[in-house]
Amino acid sequence: MESADGQRGRDGSGSRWKGSPLDVIMSQIRRKRTATDRKPLGRFLSWTSDRPGIPEDGESEMKEDRGPNSGFAASAESERDVGWGRVCVFLKRLGKKADSRSLSLAHCDLTATDLLELATLLQFLPQVEEMDISWNELIGGSLTALTSHLQHVGEVRTLRLCSCRLNSEDVVALGEALSYIPALEVLDLSWNSGVGGGGLQGLLGNLHPSLRELHLVACQLTVADATVLGSNFKSMEHISSGSLRCLPSVGELDLSCNKLLAGGLSRLTFHLAHVTHLERLDLHLCCLTRDDLEALIQVLPSLTALTELDVSSNKEVGGVVHSLVSALPVTQMRRLPFNSCYLSNESFTALALAVPYLRTVDISWCKVVGGHLALLLDALQPSVVSELHLCSCELTTDDMQHLAAVCRRGCLSSLRALDLSYNSSVGDNGWCSLFAAGGLGSLEDVDVSLRPSTSAPCSAWLPALLRALPQMPALARLAVQRWTADCQEGEQLRYCLKKRSVLLEWDPDLQDTSSACKGNSQESLEESQPEE
Repeated sequence: MESADGQRGRDGSGSRWKGSPLDVIMSQIRRKRTATDRKPLGRFLSWTSDRPGIPEDGESEMKEDRGPNSGFAASAESERDVGWGRVCVFLKRLGKKADSRSLSLAHCDLTATDLLELATLLQFLPQVEEMDISWNELIGGSLTALTSHLQHVGEVRTLRLCSCRLNSEDVVALGEALSYIPALEVLDLSWNSGVGGGGLQGLLGNLHPSLRELHLVACQLTVADATVLGSNFKSMEHISSGSLRCLPSVGELDLSCNKLLAGGLSRLTFHLAHVTHLERLDLHLCCLTRDDLEALIQVLPSLTALTELDVSSNKEVGGVVHSLVSALPVTQMRRLPFNSCYLSNESFTALALAVPYLRTVDISWCKVVGGHLALLLDALQPSVVSELHLCSCELTTDDMQHLAAVCRRGCLSSLRALDLSYNSSVGDNGWCSLFAAGGLGSLEDVDVSLRPSTSAPCSAWLPALLRALPQMPALARLAVQRWTADCQEGEQLRYCLKKRSVLLEWDPDLQDTSSACKGNSQESLEESQPEE
C-alpha cells in the first residue's frame, strides 16, 4: 500500500508539490509509464514534459533538504543549467546538436508553437552569433513570437530566414526588432514573397551600418522596392543615432530572381556608387532590359571594390558584353558568369578580355562557344581558374583536344570543378585526349554526363579515364550519366572509385548491369586497376 506521503505527492494535496495542474498530470503519466517507455510526448507538451527541472517526488525532497544556505549565485547558476538543459532537449527533439554560438534549425518543419517555444529559450543563448531558421514554411505569419525576444541575443551577426513564407507583417516586425541586434552583418530573407511590395520599406529603414550582406533572392521585389532600396544606399553627410539609414558597409547584395525589377533597375543603380565596399552584386534571372543594363554599366566604374558580378540568365546581356567588360575593374574581377546570356561571336570575343583574371569561368548554355573554345582557352593564365563550366555549349572534338593541350601545358593545374555535360557532339577521340592529357591534379568535381534524352557507349574512352584516375587524387565526384558500358567495364569503374570513396553518378540501369558482374572475384578487379 502506498504511504500517505506518496499519495499527497501524486494528487497535489501535499505541500511539497509546487507545480501547475499540468505538471501534476505529467507526473501521473510518468508513474504509469515504464522506464524504457519514457520518451517525449510530442512538441506541444515538450516544454513541460521534456524540460529538466520538473520535479519528481524524490527531486522535491532533495531540494527541500538543501536549505537556504546555497545563496543567490548558486540559484542563478542552477537556473542557467536548467535553461541550457531545455535548449538541449528542444534541439535534440529536432535532430540538432546544441551550440552556444550557432543556432541551426533549417529544414526542421517548425510550427508556430515551436517558434514560440524557441523564443522563450533565447534567454539561455546570450552568446549566439548565427541563427538559421530557413525553410520552415509553417512559421509564416507568426514571426513576431520570435522577434519580440531578440533582445536576449544581441550578439547575433548572421540571421537567415529563407523560404519561411513570411508576410509583410513579419517583415515589419523584424524591422522593428533589428535595434536589438546592432551587430548584424548578414541578413538573408530570400524566397519570401512577402518581402516585396511593401514590407521591405519597414525593414530597410532599421538596418544598421554594420550590415555587410543582404540577400533578397526571389522576393518579388518591384520597381518601387528598388527605389526604396536605393534611397537607403544614399550617402548622408550627417548621421545621428536616430537616423541610421545609410548602408555604406554592404559588401554583398543579392537581388537575383526578382523578375519584377525589370525596367526599373536604374532606381537602384543610381545610388550604388555610394556603396563603396560592394564586392559582390548578383542580378541573375531578373529579366533585365537593355535600359537596365545601360544604367548598370554607367555605375560600374564607381564600384571600385567589385570582384563578382552575376548578370547571367538575362538574354539582353549578350548585346552589351563589350561595354560591360570595359566598364568593370577587370583586373580584380574573380567571377563574371555569362551562362544563358545569348552570346554572339562579338560578345564572346569581348569576354576573352576578362578571362585571364577570373577564378570561375561559366559560359554554359551558350551555343556560340562550340568550335570557338580555343579563343577563350588561349586567354587563360596558368594556375588561375578554379572552375570551368561549359555545359551544353555544342563543343566539338577539336574543342576538347584544344582543352587537352591546355591541360598538358599546366594551365589548369588549379582547376577544382570541370563541367562538360550535355556536349554529345564531342567524339571519342576528344574524350580520350582529355583524360590522357594529365595536368588535372587538383580536380575535385567532373561532369561529362549526356542529356537525359540521349545515350552513347563510353567503351572507347573509359580505359583512358581509368588510367587517369590515379593522377586525380583530389577527385570527390564523377558524373557520367547516360553513358553506357558493358558489364565488366562498369564494375571496374565502380570498384575503382569505391576504393577512394568517390561519388559516382551513373544511371541506375547501368549500376544494375554492373551488379550482374559480382561473380568476378575481387582479385581480378584489383589486377585490372592501373597502379597508383
